[in-house]
Amino acid sequence: MSKIRVYELAKLLDKPNAEVVELLKGLGVDVKSHMSSIDTETAQLVEDSLRESAAKGEEFPVEQTQPVSSHPPFAVKPGWTVADLAERLDESPASLVKILLMAGMMAPANTPLDKAILDHFTKHFNREFVFDEAAARAEGRVSATEMESAAPSASAETEEMEAPKTETPEKKRVPGGETKAKRYRITPVEGANLQPRSPIVTVMGHVDHGKTTLLDYIRKTRVTEKEAGGITQHIGASTVDYNGKRIVFLDTPGHEAFTSMRARGASVTDIAILVVAADDGVMPQTIEAVNHAKAAEIPIIVAVNKTDKPDAKPDRVRQQLSDHGLAPEEWGGNTIMVDVAAKTGDGVDNLLEMVLLVAEMEELQADADGNPEGVVIESNLDKGKGPVATVIVMQGTLKRGAVIMTGTTWGKIRAMIDSNGKSLDEAGPSTPVEILGFESVPQPGESFRRVASEREAREVMFDNDSTRREQELQKTHRLTLEELYEKMQAGETPQLNLVLKCDVLGSMEAFHSSLMKMSTEAVGINIVHEGVGRISETDVMLAAASNAIVVGFNVRPDANAKKIAETEGVQIRLYQVIYEMLDDIKAAMEGMLAPILKEHVLGQAEIRASFKVPKIGKIAGCRVLEGSITRNSRVRLIRDGIVIWDGTLSSLKHFKEDVREVKAGNECGMSFTNYQDFHEKDVVEAYEILKEKAYLS
Repeated sequence: MSKIRVYELAKLLDKPNAEVVELLKGLGVDVKSHMSSIDTETAQLVEDSLRESAAKGEEFPVEQTQPVSSHPPFAVKPGWTVADLAERLDESPASLVKILLMAGMMAPANTPLDKAILDHFTKHFNREFVFDEAAARAEGRVSATEMESAAPSASAETEEMEAPKTETPEKKRVPGGETKAKRYRITPVEGANLQPRSPIVTVMGHVDHGKTTLLDYIRKTRVTEKEAGGITQHIGASTVDYNGKRIVFLDTPGHEAFTSMRARGASVTDIAILVVAADDGVMPQTIEAVNHAKAAEIPIIVAVNKTDKPDAKPDRVRQQLSDHGLAPEEWGGNTIMVDVAAKTGDGVDNLLEMVLLVAEMEELQADADGNPEGVVIESNLDKGKGPVATVIVMQGTLKRGAVIMTGTTWGKIRAMIDSNGKSLDEAGPSTPVEILGFESVPQPGESFRRVASEREAREVMFDNDSTRREQELQKTHRLTLEELYEKMQAGETPQLNLVLKCDVLGSMEAFHSSLMKMSTEAVGINIVHEGVGRISETDVMLAAASNAIVVGFNVRPDANAKKIAETEGVQIRLYQVIYEMLDDIKAAMEGMLAPILKEHVLGQAEIRASFKVPKIGKIAGCRVLEGSITRNSRVRLIRDGIVIWDGTLSSLKHFKEDVREVKAGNECGMSFTNYQDFHEKDVVEAYEILKEKAYLS
């Protein structure tokens, strides 16, 4: 029996993916997402259900409802939206939208309420929702006929609800207003005008597996065809159109694209396309790319390239990737894999469709009306233009003439140029543009934002000068093995992050196995990346982004790696003897363990008498029975074998002299810190807490 994907069925039926998924669930079909496969009989069942619903005047099968409860009608004010009602019901806007979806209505959260919508909520909540008659007629929102047929008038019996608050246009309530930013580290203002934005994609993979060929094909066909997008070498990003939707491709090499940015606290990429050649299989750079994408928490789509070659083995690629945690969806996993031939274009349309589907599921959103913010992806000093920076706008709309600032510089935008070399007056979310006007060259990976004036920018840069110097010092001070114990003491989760590089595969496998055996519940080891060969600059950048230590066995860092390690403050440990490396790491892990606390009893004394001393209080006259009592020890009072108090001594005297220690057989006087309720024959026990080093079992 043939199969069809849910998203393919949705396209045939001209229905949204989410609607078809919900309909299938309502019909009792177990589907996880739009990528799930169903047989043709089930697809026919969906089509028949939709046809029957349409014949009844519904787009969707409606749930069986219960009689309306005896609750008084819920008063709804004219002008309320679905989101306004959700707020008063203490529900999320998304939950009410889903109720309407199940009832066959595609109504986003900013849809004004009407009688049809209220009828669905009445059925679902088993409670009557009616418009406030007087207010509705005054506003002219609902006709008298509708009000008469709606239900009992919402008068004194109706619950009194306050009118929706007036909101400024800048903070207009819209669907998804409560959704937080998925990738870019900006938290939208509650109720911000969030709208879907275009996905930003980075293409990654091993050398010669076809990354550039794939990008060139996409640019050639989609850019020329739609007369949009552009000269990627010009600004380091391409904008292409597919099925009326825009996709932004970053042209910076994949590893550097988001690893260097992530090391500085920014994450621009929304989706990573991993290109793997079907005739070559998974290679070292492939694994490295997977680790980088996972570390940045980026969704991965695999493009199995060169499937047109005679020796292509796409299933072998899927098996190899499964061994590295990327199981294909057709095998029951969660990773989308598409067979393509970049030279001929076979499968490229399917790949772009998958990008848009993942973007849809990620719910990428931005506020086009908010304050412009974004990230610098490239920068350089041009002899004719001066400082030039390529940025991607992530929030708001950036306009020519605006004053913007990063962490290290500022500028007034003199010109903005898109990926096609065209001058722009404004750029919205997910738009890459080249900017002229910075006072100096900004650093790639820096975030930018708009400020009110040049004066404010100068003042902020001046005020933050010392702060920036401190931040630079912090950037060059990465974790060392000796500092792991201090981090644990500060309350951080004890975990040792490592980037492991070895001379041969056998050594790497042996080290990996040994390190994993050393990992315990108390202290964990996380190998961020491992590989064979010299320590490269990408290894160091990944370690910087992951706060990891680079460990090398019989390998050395190249010149660039050394330079970046010094700049970023990444520690590189080099070894030639296996047990030395394992001993160092074990010692570091043991240093992260909390010490074992043990109690050591120093001595005991018995209270023989008590004395009252003016301005001091009660003094216990004691005789030391065994051991010794020291001034700095902790003490506990024991009465009839029960501990009645635990604390410290405020004084210890032998006759009238203050002393540090009184040994067995001698008499002494004691006073206790903030405690005087002691009796004769109480026992004073002195003790200390010893910390013993913990060892891995």
